[in-house]
Amino acid sequence: MRHLLGMVAVMMSVTALFGHEACCAAPNTLTEQERKDGWRLLWDGKSGEGWRSIKSDQFPDKGWEIANGELTVLPKNAGGGAGDIITRETFSSFILKVDFRLTEGANSGIKYLFDPKRHGGTTLEYQVLDAKHPDATKGLNGNRTVASFYDVLPAVGAKPKPVGEWNTAMIVCDGRKVEHWLNGEKVLSFERGSEEFRKAVAQSKFNKYPNWGEQEAGHILLQDHNDRVSYRNIKIKVLK
Repeated sequence: MRHLLGMVAVMMSVTALFGHEACCAAPNTLTEQERKDGWRLLWDGKSGEGWRSIKSDQFPDKGWEIANGELTVLPKNAGGGAGDIITRETFSSFILKVDFRLTEGANSGIKYLFDPKRHGGTTLEYQVLDAKHPDATKGLNGNRTVASFYDVLPAVGAKPKPVGEWNTAMIVCDGRKVEHWLNGEKVLSFERGSEEFRKAVAQSKFNKYPNWGEQEAGHILLQDHNDRVSYRNIKIKVLK
């Protein structure tokens, strides 16, 4: 019963996130309802505070551009190549919401429960990818397309907006239960550690790591894949 009530609360938070008030809010701000519901900004829209390079304890001094309320990973031919960035904090159960904007053929990703000391630094990933990128047709059953659980489980019925427009990703990680959302629609749900989950991992590139993807906590990571991809409105609600 307690878990059911918890999931009802999660769904109410999800509904509020995609309501009228949320759609009309200025970028990188919280609505009054979000504040009441316990949300906070994970990126302030103007600095690297709260984030650091995966390679060092500092935010990259180049390769990630912060301008006009957008956090943009730059391609190598435009001064990129800084590598991934991660939150300084770690999280276990949460709802994460992120706006992303792709360029043609671009590839990036939102990784979660990242622990650099486990599984060779690999972890669960919400795929951020334009359909024209060659990786979109690889993997199994579309599990490398946008909003998919990268290389493990495909997003079903995901409807990304055209290149150049903002999409909204949402990850609900409530203990072992996980959901991927795109633009207000749930496109994937799974339970970490379940038989179905372990079978899918066994067919993926991560199959050499025992109990892969079953860690309790980790960082949020934004991936530098040498393509121009922008992020904004990075918000999180800790569930427990």
